[in-house]
Amino acid sequence: MLNSKLSAQRPLSSRWLRLIAGLGLVAVLAACGSSVKLDDVPVEDRKGTAAGASAGGQSGAVDPRGVSGVAVNGSDAAQPGAMSRIVYFDYDSFEVKGEFAATLEANARYLNANRTRRVNLEGHTDERGGREYNLALGQKRSEAVRRALALLGVTEAQMEAVSFGEEKPAQAGFDEAAFSKNRRVELTYR
Repeated sequence: MLNSKLSAQRPLSSRWLRLIAGLGLVAVLAACGSSVKLDDVPVEDRKGTAAGASAGGQSGAVDPRGVSGVAVNGSDAAQPGAMSRIVYFDYDSFEVKGEFAATLEANARYLNANRTRRVNLEGHTDERGGREYNLALGQKRSEAVRRALALLGVTEAQMEAVSFGEEKPAQAGFDEAAFSKNRRVELTYR
């Protein structure tokens, strides 16, 4: 008799559990909804006004004429001017081509002569491929340039290899000319 009561209660409790779970799901989905109408966003025409200027013509921004320069020790020249600082790559490759040996040697000579200077090796890719793949490929490219500079005597402490993937194209476009300019490592001195 006890077994018959328990078996009669199981379907009832199972129904209640499904009902509660269903109500919980409805509550969660309702909480995820938004009442913001994205098509009714107000648009303000700001043609003819200076950046930071309000309607009354007063600006809350700092007047750039009253700001003096900031001197940072050890950074006499932001970027060395007379040498190339870009290494280009073939499609889907992170092999440093021999035609960029002179570029790498010139940058290595500069870094070896200026041991306090640091350089970011910024790896880039074209738009083809997924985001994660392009970030990894950009990192492999920057690491390949880092290894080449290390073989030329540049210390590891002077270099940092980073990847931007496809996020910062050098040239917009969907043809091979644009793609070839975007497959690169830029040496940015800091």
